[in-house]
Amino acid sequence: MKRELRTLLVERRFDEIAERASVRRRVLGSLVSLTFDPDPEIGWRAVEAMGIVAARIAGEDPEAVREHLRKLFWLLSEESGGICWRAPEAMAEIVSREPVRYADFIPIVIHLIQETAEEDLAHFRPGMLWAIGRLGAVGAQEAQEVLPTVIAALEHEDPQVRGMAVWTLGRVGRAEVLARRDRLIADEGVVTVYENGELVDRSVGELTRRALAAE
Repeated sequence: MKRELRTLLVERRFDEIAERASVRRRVLGSLVSLTFDPDPEIGWRAVEAMGIVAARIAGEDPEAVREHLRKLFWLLSEESGGICWRAPEAMAEIVSREPVRYADFIPIVIHLIQETAEEDLAHFRPGMLWAIGRLGAVGAQEAQEVLPTVIAALEHEDPQVRGMAVWTLGRVGRAEVLARRDRLIADEGVVTVYENGELVDRSVGELTRRALAAE
């Protein structure tokens, strides 16, 4: 199944993946495995597919999706024996598509960035920032609560972190924070962003200018 799903991800045939999942629930688990794919674009497409699949299953078996969200949360810990580095993004993608049904997960996902041990944040921070931005439209209050942490990430040495913080501020409607930061507007650090099913490289400055223009 995993090989077949990977082919569908390569071709971005998300609807076909969802059709399979409506018959075989273990598609969700296979998509988790595909987030570990050596090709990071496939990993991101697996995240996107997980959201589409979960939305399809939720109408028929909402508890199955809830259990999957619990599993993803567990896979954030070392106790799981196999940390899923894209778990925050996957949880956010699922919840963003079913925000009413899984509203209790909104604060859990958004506050991950404040509740994760510092030594683990090196791996998780960009994805956790993305998760905040993905849920910003349905978790405005929670996003406001972690805003100081997002703003602090603008000064991070890693351009991927700076760029994701910029992207997140734009998504949660707080791009005005960027207006007085000339250094960010001119920042040529490279950020890899998932857009329209593909990974593309942008500069931090480009993302900053985009966020300000969209405000």
